[in-house]
Amino acid sequence: MDDTKLATGLVRLAHLVSRVYAEVSREFELTPQQIQLLCVLLDGPTGMTEMSRALGLEKSSMTGLVDRAERRGIVVRVRDQRDRRACDVALTEQGRTIAHAAHRKVTAQVEALVGAIDPGDRERLESVVTGIVRGRDVLT
Repeated sequence: MDDTKLATGLVRLAHLVSRVYAEVSREFELTPQQIQLLCVLLDGPTGMTEMSRALGLEKSSMTGLVDRAERRGIVVRVRDQRDRRACDVALTEQGRTIAHAAHRKVTAQVEALVGAIDPGDRERLESVVTGIVRGRDVLT
């Protein structure tokens, strides 16, 4: 078995998903990273460290991303209830609306990528992908 085929396939799949984010982000006049940020925040206010891990960004890059999103009016910084020295980032009403719409579009396009897969293979793929991402800080 050639392990590089699997790795190459996964890299190509990652590029396809990145393209989906790029296409969807253009519809909302946001960057792919801003759309990813909004999707991360769908579960509620999140700390900067958690978001940095989820998005794979350094703290300074994360701060810049949040600053730009805040200027666009799609996120807001709020005091962390557990640690008053820290802040969480939350969606504004506009951000929540965009996040839900963008998430639906992203998931629909990714679903279309795997839509023709046989149901049995699809279940196996879902199981394998779930196993890969389990316990890791990745976007949902």
